[in-house]
Amino acid sequence: MTIGLICAIPQELAHLRQALVAHDVTEVAGLRFDHGRLDGHDVILVGAGIGKVNTALTATLLCDRFGCRLIMFSGVAGGLDPALQIGDVVVADRTIQHDAGVIENGTVQTYQAGHVPFFNPTDRLGYPVDPALLAKVKAALQDVRLGHVTAAGSGRAAEIGYGTILSGDQYLHCEATRERLFRELGGRAIEMEGGALGQVCEAFGTPWLDIRALSDLAGTDSRFDFARFVDEVAASSAAILRRLLQAV
Repeated sequence: MTIGLICAIPQELAHLRQALVAHDVTEVAGLRFDHGRLDGHDVILVGAGIGKVNTALTATLLCDRFGCRLIMFSGVAGGLDPALQIGDVVVADRTIQHDAGVIENGTVQTYQAGHVPFFNPTDRLGYPVDPALLAKVKAALQDVRLGHVTAAGSGRAAEIGYGTILSGDQYLHCEATRERLFRELGGRAIEMEGGALGQVCEAFGTPWLDIRALSDLAGTDSRFDFARFVDEVAASSAAILRRLLQAV
């Protein structure tokens, strides 16, 4: 059965599209779905655009119209965990929509998307990756070694880690917010799509993965680091996705 592959921006998409042997192209809702073979696997590759609504639309089509058995998102993200550096890769074990909830005292109190505590309360927060699928991922990547990111200025090679990834419809360029989100929600990385992917795929009962290479550290220099490193680190995310195709 077919695996759906989503990217948000052209820099992410390019690394997979150039390796895809395409059979046919379908256009739906302004999106281009390339159906073909990638490393011997039947896949549909699509550039969703930035943000949760774009991702929800794309994931719904991949699940419902194209019947994908698994959806994988390959892309870049900002780092929240101070232990991380540019070039590190975070594979989500859970995604949370950090901008969903209740605004109190000038701050968003994050709550499960689609719920508010005084109307339809829930004890859930976020969308977990299937444990059996995550175990396959960890086994497949345990011997993978990443190189140094050019000009990142770090003394160590990039590493692969796992943890909570936060999603919201804002590009984070604020040190104080970065620190708060890490402290309050434990997010290791932040992006704009994975939380919607988890919500849609859970509704359809479709397994999913969110694979993110850090292009910046989501602080006051994030927009400049993103521009410098997005092409290079997007290649790492795509390479890991291709490695995982052999295991999932």
